[in-house]
Amino acid sequence: MGGTHHYSVQVTRHKPLSASAETFLAEPLSATLTTIRPDGSLHAAPVRFTWDGEAGLARVMTVGSSRKARNLAANPGSRVALCQVDGFRWITLEGTATVSNDSREVSDGVSRYTRRYQSPPPNPPERVVITIAVDSVMTLNT
Repeated sequence: MGGTHHYSVQVTRHKPLSASAETFLAEPLSATLTTIRPDGSLHAAPVRFTWDGEAGLARVMTVGSSRKARNLAANPGSRVALCQVDGFRWITLEGTATVSNDSREVSDGVSRYTRRYQSPPPNPPERVVITIAVDSVMTLNT
């Protein structure tokens, strides 16, 4: 049968990330955002996001009525995990999250999203931005 594979998971608790991790986070891929429901169970949803390495912030555009936004509104400042995967490469960004409907913050989120994905996000009513203050990063093969 196959040989033994040894993988090294990197855990970083401070900035900056490696150049290869920053490059991976710039690729226009999707991720899974995991939040905690009010009953304590996990909710995982596919999302598109942006990464601001200088500020250590990830941003996700959504609507205030989404399950992920409601989970965060029910428990402000709760921890989340955002995991981007491509084959055998992955990176998980962990930190505390906030939800904002402030027009400047939402506009900034839209601008960053448009740069990353080369098209603007959907523009539904009640659009909000989830901002994650990343304090822990785990990577494999990035």
